[in-house]
Amino acid sequence: MTGDLIPNVFTAISESFHGAHPVVQALLAGLFTWGVTALGAASVFLARNVNRKLLDGMLGFSGGVMLAASYWSLLAPSIEIAEQRGGPAWLPAVVGLLVGAGFLFALDKVLPHLHLGEPTVHAEGAKTTWRRSVLLVSAITLHNIPEGLAVGVAFGGAGSGLPGTGIAAAVVLAIGIGLQNFPEGVAVAMPLRAEGMSRLKAFQCGQLSGIVEPVAAEHGRTEN
Repeated sequence: MTGDLIPNVFTAISESFHGAHPVVQALLAGLFTWGVTALGAASVFLARNVNRKLLDGMLGFSGGVMLAASYWSLLAPSIEIAEQRGGPAWLPAVVGLLVGAGFLFALDKVLPHLHLGEPTVHAEGAKTTWRRSVLLVSAITLHNIPEGLAVGVAFGGAGSGLPGTGIAAAVVLAIGIGLQNFPEGVAVAMPLRAEGMSRLKAFQCGQLSGIVEPVAAEHGRTEN
């Protein structure tokens, strides 16, 4: 009975998405990923700080989830679509990968941000007088934009009936990104709380980093 719980829940979620309009699908998926970020940020109401080794492990888990999701939910379907259209199957995926990497690299150089665990003097991007909290939120937001785009593209492709895509695969991607957003919410909110920021403000900063995902998801959906 217990062993069937997760498959049954996943099936119910997938079926509920099937009848919805692609706009609603992408919006709900984006709101879900943002909601999990907020859930992680809400950990500040339970504790003042988090064990560093635990946080490192959670962030490592996040990296593994994103690597798997990037290939099986995005690159693999891209290659399958290219194979059916003729020509080098690897070329569109490689070009898209390089353009996406270049886009993030450019944002990293332009947008002021601060990586986790770094002092304010090590802030990257354009020079600014932004406070540490704003720089931390900026850093996570920078990484959440492509995550939202990926969710939107997945649901947009499923709605268009493209080969290699489907509602189930899009739901899996959204769940995977949502899971790895939890430690990101923790990683933003907890350091701010440890530095003396109030629980409410630390939570607001943590959840704010994920608010771009529903917007990016809708934009990604329109690109199909």
